[in-house]
Amino acid sequence: MSPPPHGRTRRVDLVRLREKLPASVADVLRQYERHLTLERDLSPHTVRAYIGDSVALLGHVAGNSPEQADVGRIDLTSLRSWLAAQRTAGASRTTLARRAAAARTFTAWAHRAGHLPADPGPRLAAPRPHRTLPSVLREDQAKDAMNAVSSGASEGDPVALRDQAVVELLYATGIRVAELCGLDLDDVDYSLRVIRVLGKGGRERSTPFGVPAERALLRWLDEGRNALVAPDSPPALFLGARGGRLNQRAVRTLVHEVVAVVPDAPDIGPHGLRHSAATHLLEGGADLRTVQELLGHATLATTQLYTHVTVERLKAIHDRTHPRS
Repeated sequence: MSPPPHGRTRRVDLVRLREKLPASVADVLRQYERHLTLERDLSPHTVRAYIGDSVALLGHVAGNSPEQADVGRIDLTSLRSWLAAQRTAGASRTTLARRAAAARTFTAWAHRAGHLPADPGPRLAAPRPHRTLPSVLREDQAKDAMNAVSSGASEGDPVALRDQAVVELLYATGIRVAELCGLDLDDVDYSLRVIRVLGKGGRERSTPFGVPAERALLRWLDEGRNALVAPDSPPALFLGARGGRLNQRAVRTLVHEVVAVVPDAPDIGPHGLRHSAATHLLEGGADLRTVQELLGHATLATTQLYTHVTVERLKAIHDRTHPRS
């Protein structure tokens, strides 16, 4: 069984495939892209994923002749065949479930738009994704990570001050890395200690942060940001070394490096800090609805995953300490 293609390789292959599709199909994809962007108000990342899956589906239906691809040829048999081919190539259950959902979204829209005589999507079954428990830091490990990043900022280096503010804010608020990188200066209300976050689907929410994050932010703004700002810098809260908006890749690298110095800590990135923040909130007594609102989850089911983390911890402690475990 051959391994599934690497993400970057797959994107390149899909771009090449899309270029080979007939003009009529390319026009349908442009209409679908406008629908996802303007009517569904999905993020650019989600739109790219949906379009990529639709291109892959059309290429599979067309076989070795992508120039003869036809949206009207999509039926239940071709949908099942497409998923089966990916399963044979080694795609995970989670990937198959996501792509099946993307296919159903496309066929439902294509049917409403008159490009498909019938919608086969509702009859497409896909494996349920495994709900794997996220890796999280213990509270003492999170404290060690915050101490590690603060020691780097002790000498007042602008980048180190920024890094401390970034890590403190990620853990304090549980916001996504894209949300953090999208913050502007006026999104922070220091009088109330809250930030205004633009989340998935354009949903806006206010998220509080604590005193340690406030101190790190103020020090970054007072002593660090001016050293990195350039004449053409955006009003971003966090800047890169050249004065542009701090990018997500740099934040991911930073978090991995900070956590790596903490003994026995799992290798996590910004999303792992988000998981850790949610878990520690629940362990501290916060209710699910509050955590859902703080994290910006669209449904409570997503937030409920963290209850399994806390239960697993309780079970581990019980097994380790109870004489009759």
